[in-house]
Amino acid sequence: MTRIGITGHSNLSADCVPIVRRALADAMAPYADGDLVGLTCLARGADQLFAEVVLDAGGRLEVVLPSVDYREAKVGPDDLDQFDGLLMRSALVRYMPHRTAGRAAYEAANETVLAGIDRLFAVWDGRPSGGRGGTGDAVAAARTRGVPVGVVWPPGARRE
Repeated sequence: MTRIGITGHSNLSADCVPIVRRALADAMAPYADGDLVGLTCLARGADQLFAEVVLDAGGRLEVVLPSVDYREAKVGPDDLDQFDGLLMRSALVRYMPHRTAGRAAYEAANETVLAGIDRLFAVWDGRPSGGRGGTGDAVAAARTRGVPVGVVWPPGARRE
């Protein structure tokens, strides 16, 4: 079994989503052997694209939600159907012990994902995080632990 986690930007521009999805699918192809488990916090953008790719590859999805109020606090009305659909298709959903979403909750979720994976993919433009718990921080933490990191940022990818 191969356990792969995701970190990445939630604010991908709409026009580059298909490009990033294809790049993620290509990066994940070597692991699509039936024993794939994808770990994600299911944030919009990179996390949800990753979840779709894992499920399309026949893998199992495990979701780590940063807080009890994550859906209500962080999932916008336009993203609810996508979020709920992926959540329902998940094999396992874990909540971090935080009632409210925030930096501590995101850091705990990142830590839980990193502790449970063999490899991390990062949909990342290479820029430092704006605060603790962001994509750059997750990449740095994975590298510090010796977790292999594959950066997925194809030509044409950009943030809003």
